[in-house]
Amino acid sequence: MADITKTAAVDTTASVDPEKNAVQESSPQQASGYESDEKSQDFQGGVQGARAMTSVWTNKTLISMFVMLYLVSFIDILLQSVQSSLNPYITSSFGKHGLLNVVSILSTVLSGATKLTLAKVVDIWGRIEGFVVMLLIVTIGLIMKATCQTIEVYVGAHVLYWTGHIGLMYIIDIMIADMTTLKNRMIIAGINGTPTICSTFAGPKIADLFYTNFNFRWAFGAFAIMQVGICLPVFLVMLLEQRKAAKQGLIKPKEASGRNIIQSLWHYFIELDVIGIILIVAAFSLFLLPFSLVSYSPYGWKTGYIIAMIIIGILCFPAFALWEWKVAPVKFIPWKYLKNPTILGSCLLYGAMFISTFCWDAYFYSYLQVVNRLSITTAGYVLNAYSLSSAVFAPFIGAAISYTGDFKWSAIAGVPLMLLGTALLIPLRTPETGPGLITMTQIFVGVGAQLFASCGQLAVQVPVTHQEIAVVLAIWGMFGSFGAAIGNAIAGALWNNILPEQLLLRLPESVKNQSATIYGDMVLQMSYEDGTPEREAIVGAYGYLQRRMVIAGACFMPLCLFAIFVWKNTNIRKLQSEQGIQTKGRVF
Repeated sequence: MADITKTAAVDTTASVDPEKNAVQESSPQQASGYESDEKSQDFQGGVQGARAMTSVWTNKTLISMFVMLYLVSFIDILLQSVQSSLNPYITSSFGKHGLLNVVSILSTVLSGATKLTLAKVVDIWGRIEGFVVMLLIVTIGLIMKATCQTIEVYVGAHVLYWTGHIGLMYIIDIMIADMTTLKNRMIIAGINGTPTICSTFAGPKIADLFYTNFNFRWAFGAFAIMQVGICLPVFLVMLLEQRKAAKQGLIKPKEASGRNIIQSLWHYFIELDVIGIILIVAAFSLFLLPFSLVSYSPYGWKTGYIIAMIIIGILCFPAFALWEWKVAPVKFIPWKYLKNPTILGSCLLYGAMFISTFCWDAYFYSYLQVVNRLSITTAGYVLNAYSLSSAVFAPFIGAAISYTGDFKWSAIAGVPLMLLGTALLIPLRTPETGPGLITMTQIFVGVGAQLFASCGQLAVQVPVTHQEIAVVLAIWGMFGSFGAAIGNAIAGALWNNILPEQLLLRLPESVKNQSATIYGDMVLQMSYEDGTPEREAIVGAYGYLQRRMVIAGACFMPLCLFAIFVWKNTNIRKLQSEQGIQTKGRVF
C-alpha cells in the first residue's frame, strides 16, 4: 500500500510453504534502497500468475484489459456519485441524519484494515481470486442496501459494500501496476480515474431521477446488476490468459499442502493475522464512534456504553501493538517498510490529506442543500468539483511525472494549491457565499489533492520490487482509510455536539421542543420558508458549525508539507534505465 515467504507481511526468517512457491531471505533491497526484479527471481503464486499472464497476452489483449478495467472503474465511480447524493436522504428517511458519518467511519476503518489481508490473498492465490471475492462482497452489500428496512441494516450493508468497493479498486490499482512500467504507471492510473468527469454531472442527476421517480432501493438494485455485468468480461479474459500461461509452463502448479480442513483454517487464521485485524479495527472504531453517537445516547458523555467504548478502544491500541511486537507469528503490518522515509512520508501525506478533507467534507453536501438551497443535482455538482478537478488533471500530472521522472517536487507543487484552497474555505464557507466561490475552493483543493495522491501512490512503489507492490499499496491505502475515519470522527463530533446545541439556542421558543426532530431530518430543515425564524436559526447554526469544521481541517495542512519533505528525491526515468522495470511481459 518484504519478506516474500510470509505473504509480504513478516519480519522474520524464511520458511517453505508449497502454496507460496517461493523461498527467499530478506531482500538486500532494504539495505540498499532499491532493487530491480532482475535480481529478485522468486515470486509468490499470485505475482507469478500476473507476470505469466502479461508474458503471453498480445498487445490487443493488453489494450482490451485497459478498456475493461476502465469500464469497471466507470461504473464504480458513477455509483459513488449517485450514492453520495442519496445518502443524506437515506439516513433522514430513518430519522437519523446525524448518523451519516457513522456509516463512513465503520466502512473506512474496516476497508482500510482488510486491504493488507487482501494483499496477502492476491499475492498467494492471485489477482483473479481477489477480484471475484471483492465483486461478490460488493454485490451482496448492494442487495442488502436495496432491501434494508432499518438504519442498523443499512449501516451493516454499507460497511460490507464499501469494503468490497475499496478492495475492488485496490485490485485494479495492482493490476494496473502489473501492466505498466514505473515511468508510465501514473498516466494509466490517471486515465483510469477520468470517469469522475462524467460521474460528476451524471451521478447527481441519476440520483435525482431515482429519488424523484422511484426510490434509493431501485438505484442500488440497478447498479448491482450493472457491476456484475461489467466485471464478468475482466474475469473471463484474465482466466483465459492464466490458463494459456499455465499450458506454456510459465506458472508453477500448486502442490498439495498436506493439511486437513481444520489445519488449513488454522493456518490461514494465523497467516492472515485475524487477531491483529480485529484489534486494530476495534481500536479505531470503538474510539472514534462515540464522538458521533454521544448526542443519541440517553445521558450524553455519562452514558455507560459511551464511556465503555472509548476505554476499550483506547486499550485496544496498546493491545494491538503488544500483539504485533511480541506474539503474532505473522505481522499484520510489515513494519520494516515504514522505516523507509519515502514510504512512511507518503503514507503520512495520504492520511493527513484525508483527515483535513473529511473534517469539513463529511456534511458538506447537507450544508449545500440546506443553507444554499441547491437541488440534489446542483449540490452534487458543487460537491464533486473537488473530484472533477482531480480527475481532469490526473492524466496530465502522470504525463509530467513520466516526462521529468520527478515525483517529489511535483508533490511539493501541490502544496500552495492545497494551502490556498483550504485557507480560502475559512472566510468563504459562510451562508452569504454563493455556489460559484465555493466551487472555486473545491477546484483548488482538488488539484492539490490529486498532485499529492498521484505522487504519493508512485512514491510508495519506487523503493520496492514487483513482489512487494501489493503490500505497500495496501499500507498506503490503509493510512488513507484511517485518515478518512479520523476526519469523519472529528466532523461527527463537531456536528453531533455543536449543531443540536446551536439549534436549541437559536430556534424560537415555539419550536424549541422540536429541535431534536429538526436536527435529525434534513428534509424537514429544508421545508421552512426563507425569512422565517426557524429558517434563520437553521442557517445560522449550519454556518456557525461549518466554519469550525473548515478551521479543524486547515490545521492538518502543515503535516502534509512535512510528510513530502522526508521523501528521497529519486528520478524514476533514471532508476528504470539503471535497474530495469518492475513488471514483465507486454506492458505499457
